[in-house]
Order: sequence, then C-alpha cells, then structure tokens
Amino acid sequence: MLSRRVIVCLDVAAGKVMKGVQFESLRTMGDPAELASRYEMEGADEIVFLNIAASSDDLTQMTETVRRAADRLFIPLTVGGGISSIEDAERMLRAGADKVSINSAAVARPSLLTEAALRYGSQCVVASIDARAEDSGWRVYTGGGRSRTQLDAVEWAIQCAKLGAGEILLTSIDRDGTRSGFDIELTRAVAKAVSVPVIASGGGGGSDDVVQVLTKGCADAALMAGALHDGSCTVTELKGAMQRSGIRIREAACATAI
Repeated sequence: MLSRRVIVCLDVAAGKVMKGVQFESLRTMGDPAELASRYEMEGADEIVFLNIAASSDDLTQMTETVRRAADRLFIPLTVGGGISSIEDAERMLRAGADKVSINSAAVARPSLLTEAALRYGSQCVVASIDARAEDSGWRVYTGGGRSRTQLDAVEWAIQCAKLGAGEILLTSIDRDGTRSGFDIELTRAVAKAVSVPVIASGGGGGSDDVVQVLTKGCADAALMAGALHDGSCTVTELKGAMQRSGIRIREAACATAI
C-alpha cells in the first residue's frame, strides 16, 4: 500500500505569502521559505508555491524565493502559476524546485507537457486542472477559474497523463475556499481514469475531509491551504487522523534528514 501525502499550498506574490478571499483583500502572511520550513517541521510531505501574480516580473522574484526555500527544505517543492514555457519551467527547476505545475499553458498548447516531460522527466511535471461541475460532468476552466473551455475534466486528465504529466493536481472550483470538503465524486472519477497520482484540492477544511478524499475519493494526496494557515487544523492533526483511519503516511522528512 502506497503512502498518502499531505501537501501544503502557499500563495505567493511579490516574494511574500498572501492570504485573502477569492484573491481579494489580500494580506501578507509571511516569508515563503520560513513558512514552508515550518510546515515541513510539522510533517508536511510536500510544499506548493503558487505564484498568484504570475507576471514576468514576479517570475523573476519567484526564482529567488524558490532558491531560498529549496536551500532549507528536505521535502519536494512544486512551483505553479505563470509557467507558460520550457524556459519558465527550467528557471524554477534550476532554482531548486522539484516539480513545476502547468495549467492554462497546457490547455493552450498541450505539447508543452510532453516537451517538459521529455526534457526533465515526468516526475517533474504536474498537470494542474481546475474543474467546475456542469451538467453530468465537470468542465475545465483556465485563467484562475475565469475562462471556460470545451474540455471535460476527466478526459483532459487522461490526455495530460498520456502527454507525459507525472501527476494531476485537481482543483474543484465549486469547493475552493469553502472548507466544505473535497469534491469526492470528481476526485474519484479522475483517480480511477488515470494511472498517475492525483492530488485533491479545493474544499479541505479539516481531518475528516482529508481522510474522506484519500479513501472514498481515491486520491493519492490532499492539498491544504487556508485551514492550516489560520490554525483551524494542523499538519500533525491531519497525519494523526490518517494513521487512525489506517492510511499509511510518510515518515517526516525532517526526522530522516538529521
């Protein structure tokens, strides 16, 4: 039985971790490298930096942010937001990121996933999919959930895996920020359709949500953000609940790296 993961997402802009509601009323939470290191000490399995500014100027600043974080972390670091070319991906990987997450650019040019996988290996390429429930299925959206596409989320996930993505980061737009629980049906549908790991995102509010999406949703990992940042729950609590539910967890990286 494979170990399941808890992944912490940090929204980053201008070199700082930001927190807000639907990307509005943003306020500074702290330094990305320091917060990432703190979550690693609590037992996080991986960290995601999401560049919410996603501008060319902020990509330059993000490079330095990634470099500082990578110098301190023993756990994998994924960087997403504004990755629109091989050059962008290479900048982040050279700075110390272990993986790059590609969303809108992959929809616009699917071959980007293949190019990245061939150059860096599928293990470095994460296909990020934002999906909203429509009719009897789920529709893919890009541009931070603002632009509707003609893509079915499950079919697009299958295609992403075929193109070379080593993981799928699946976000439910309907659940994002609600803390009402992950979209179990969406997550299970994608996880059953692809052979690569699926990271569930959107709606996680506590331990029960994480346990549910890892068991009933068949996810390989649960991504958490706001509920951790404001102290509603901790990584330690999440991992404890996973163990009590019989879910195999990874040993903390900070314990093995000493």
